[in-house]
Amino acid sequence: MRFILVNGRTPCWQSTCALCSNPIGANYLREIATRLPYCDVACYADHCVGAILALENHATATHAALATSKE
Repeated sequence: MRFILVNGRTPCWQSTCALCSNPIGANYLREIATRLPYCDVACYADHCVGAILALENHATATHAALATSKE
């Protein structure tokens, strides 16, 4: 988890949260790698959990496909 916590500064353009689409206010988080804004810590944490689950599902599907192709 790598992010920047921004306090007291709104983005230069009108932004919305990458997860819930709420307007970004004066306090928000920005993910360093993607530069996506999140309205609070809860939305960023939900995004991280979702990303981990997606990677696990992808790895499981890849493993199953490889096992099937070797038979």
